[in-house]
Amino acid sequence: MTITQSSSKSRIVTFGEIMARMAPSGMLRLRQVLPGALDVTFAGAEANVAASIALLGGRADFVTALPDSPLTEGCLGSLRSVGVGVDHIRITDRGRFGIYFVEMGANQRPSRVFYDRDYSAISQATASDFDWNTILDQAAWLHLTGITPALSRTAAETTLYAARAARERGVSVSCDVNFRSKLWRWDPAKTPAELAGDVMQQLIPLVDLLMANEEDFRLVGVTAPATEQSPDGGLGVQLDRAAMMSRQMARAFPNLKMIATTLRENISASHNNWGAMLLDVGADVVYQAPLQNGRYQSYEIRSIVDRVGGGDAFDAGLLYGLTHSEFTLQSALEFATAASCLSHSVVGDCNFASRDEIIDLMNGARSGRVVR
Repeated sequence: MTITQSSSKSRIVTFGEIMARMAPSGMLRLRQVLPGALDVTFAGAEANVAASIALLGGRADFVTALPDSPLTEGCLGSLRSVGVGVDHIRITDRGRFGIYFVEMGANQRPSRVFYDRDYSAISQATASDFDWNTILDQAAWLHLTGITPALSRTAAETTLYAARAARERGVSVSCDVNFRSKLWRWDPAKTPAELAGDVMQQLIPLVDLLMANEEDFRLVGVTAPATEQSPDGGLGVQLDRAAMMSRQMARAFPNLKMIATTLRENISASHNNWGAMLLDVGADVVYQAPLQNGRYQSYEIRSIVDRVGGGDAFDAGLLYGLTHSEFTLQSALEFATAASCLSHSVVGDCNFASRDEIIDLMNGARSGRVVR
């Protein structure tokens, strides 16, 4: 299976919501600093992927709808500053700028995210608000997530339209299911999981590359039997289960060409083990990362700075690898896993790790020694 594309067609388009991220400094809690100052940046799953790709030197355009406001001006400036294309962002008089608040966890206290994004501009945008012919022209990939369709019925319809438009134009589609139980409330007759499952049953048949974990698989009825913890701390069992469930997904959705799963073992909020696997469906080959001496050995991350956006860094690294011909499937997965590992050391949702730093980690530079 050929999975890399030449640089002549390497542009990646992402579609979704971007919000103002408000967070206390360091490990402080909101009640410790309010009233008072919060650190404000701009982030959202699909925007994070675009920004990380651009920072790696790739070509990425972000598509969304934003209100005409000073927040939007600051947001556009932030995206431009890291090289993200913003020509297809629609400024609208419908809706507001979404916000979310983050508290960084430590040790046994988990990180927490609080959303304030009802009636955001993207949740009220329709498919006709965007010129998909121009947006998708010469694009290699359209990247979507299950977060944006969780916002409203209209957002779900627009996401599905975008995926169909990409397939009609021969543009590959990637999707990170990213189930968020706090969202998916726009049909009160269904639970969040039921509603997400209904929409994913429509979206996944339009997807080439699926990023999903075990919770995401269950939304569409793919399950695995209970297993005991493995002696290596859990990631060995996760890897086997992910491979088994990915093969089940491929049988349920024969359009899928690749399925990727990140593997996280939570020792505490500050200490995680991290790895990933990728199923090449056509060849029925499972790739694993990271590797040491040819064998799977997870990254041990003992002092997490900020884990929010770690999955987005993985998605960006994988798409970057798939659009640059020097990468194989194995090295693209290793690059994505290393990129995501390093993103845990960066404050904020966007991964500012450089391409060289990621490749150094891939090649075994795990000590964190000072580089002079």
